[in-house]
Amino acid sequence: MPGHRSLVGVKRRTLLTLAALSALGGCTESAPAASFANRLRIPPLAEPRPGRDGAREFDLTLRADGHSAFLPGKTTDTWGVNGAYLGPTIRARRGEHVRVAVTNLLPEASTLHWHGMRLPARMDGGPHQMIEPGATWIPEWTIEQGAMTSWYHPHPHERTALHVYRGVAGLFLIDDPAGPELPSRYGVDDVPLIIQDRTFEGDGQFDTNVLGGTYGLIGDTVLVNGTFDPYLEVGSSLVRFRLLNASNARVYRVGFADGRTFQAVATDSGLLEKPVPVDRVKISPGERCEIVVAFRAGETVIMNSVGEPRQTANDIEEDDFTLLKIVAGPELTRSAAVPATLGGTATTAPPAGSRVRRFTLSGSEINDRDMDMNRIDEVVPAGALEIWEIDNTTFAHNFHIHEVAFRILDVNGAPPPAYQAGPKDTVFLPKHATARLAVRFGRHTDPGWPYMYHCHILRHEDRGMMGQFVIVAPGTSVAPHLSHPG
Repeated sequence: MPGHRSLVGVKRRTLLTLAALSALGGCTESAPAASFANRLRIPPLAEPRPGRDGAREFDLTLRADGHSAFLPGKTTDTWGVNGAYLGPTIRARRGEHVRVAVTNLLPEASTLHWHGMRLPARMDGGPHQMIEPGATWIPEWTIEQGAMTSWYHPHPHERTALHVYRGVAGLFLIDDPAGPELPSRYGVDDVPLIIQDRTFEGDGQFDTNVLGGTYGLIGDTVLVNGTFDPYLEVGSSLVRFRLLNASNARVYRVGFADGRTFQAVATDSGLLEKPVPVDRVKISPGERCEIVVAFRAGETVIMNSVGEPRQTANDIEEDDFTLLKIVAGPELTRSAAVPATLGGTATTAPPAGSRVRRFTLSGSEINDRDMDMNRIDEVVPAGALEIWEIDNTTFAHNFHIHEVAFRILDVNGAPPPAYQAGPKDTVFLPKHATARLAVRFGRHTDPGWPYMYHCHILRHEDRGMMGQFVIVAPGTSVAPHLSHPG
C-alpha cells in the first residue's frame, strides 16, 4: 500500500493521459499509482424516533474525542457528530415536522447550521444560536421544500473554518413524494459524496492552520466521506451521486477520466427543469450538485477532478485529483430511465421594478464593512422577489445566502451553465466578476433574529466577510441594531 501522497488527493499540475487514467490512475514520476485500497464509507442514516406530537426527532452530538485511521498506519485526532468524523445523514420528507436535539460535547461553544434549509431564523443555527459546552439546543421546523440535498455544519463566528475542518459536518436529505422517479436506495444507487481536502502532518495529524494565506488551508489530500484512497462497487445501471463540496476553500470540477457524459438533475436547493447532459460540474465550497451516471457491467471507472489553468482559474487552487474508483458488477440491475422532465422550473427574471440590492466584495469585507453581530445590514419583506447584484472586486470568492433559494441570472453578463440553472443558495464568483441573482425570500418573519449572507470560503467568513438580514412583515421597519449579542 503506498504512503499517503498517492495519486488520490495529491495535486498534479500536469494532466495524466487518458490511457493512464483508464488504467486506474497510471503513474507519473512525481506520484505513485493510487491503490484504491479502502471501501468508500457511506455515512449512516440517522435513526429518528416518533415524537408525541408526530414530529420526527433526531439526536446529534458534537464530539471532540474521535480517532480516525485515514492514512495507512497512522491515526488522526478528529471531531465528529455521533461518531469520530463527520455525522449521520438525516433524511426527511416534505411536509414532515422535524426536531433535532443538538448536544455540544466540544471543548468550546459551537453551533449547527442547516445549510440550504428554509426555516425560521431562530432555528437556523447561525452564530446567534451558540451552544455552550455540555448544553443541548433543540430546533424544530416543518420541511416546506421539495426534494434536495442540504447539509449541516458549525457556524460559530470567527471559528467556523476550524470546526468544519476538524470534521463536524453531515448531510440532510429531503425527499418529495410528488417528485420524479430517480435512484433513491441510499448507499446503493443513491450515493452521497462529501468531498474535502486535507493536509496531514508527518505524524498523521491534520495541519490546522486554516486561516493562513489568501484562502486559508488548501489541502493536498482529498477525503471522500472521510475515506482516503476509496473505491465503490455498484450493482445497478444508473447511480445517483449527491456531490457536496465540504472543503474550506478548494474548488472542484468533477467528472470522469474517460470523459463520459452524465446527467445533472439537481442544484443546491432542488431539481432542475430537465436533465442536463454534462461531462464536468464545478462546485465551490458549500455547493451541491446531483448527477446520474450510467454504467456498463464489468467496467471500472475513475471519478476525478480536473483543475482549470491558473490564468482562468481565478487564482484559487483548482488542481487535479483522482477522487474515487467505481467498479461495476458483472451483472447490473436495470434502472428506470431518468425522466425527461424533473419538475423544476425555468429561471425567470424578476418583474420590472423589483428591488435591487448591491453588494461589493473585497478582501474580507462586504460593502466596506466587517461583520458585526449586533448590526442589521438589510431588512427584507417576507415573500419578496429581489435582484441581488454581487460585485467581486478582488480575488475569488463565493456567496451564500441563508434561508433563500435564488437563481443565477448571469455572471459577467452571461447566463450560467445549464446545470447551474436550478434553485441555488451558493454561487462562485471568479475574481473581478459580477453576478446577478433573483432571490426569493421566505415567509418566516422575525425582526429580532437575523439570517446571514457571506462568503463560504471559510477563512473569508471568519475574517468578517459576512452580513445579516432580517425578514419582516411588509411595511415593517426595525431598529438597525439587535437587542442581544448572540
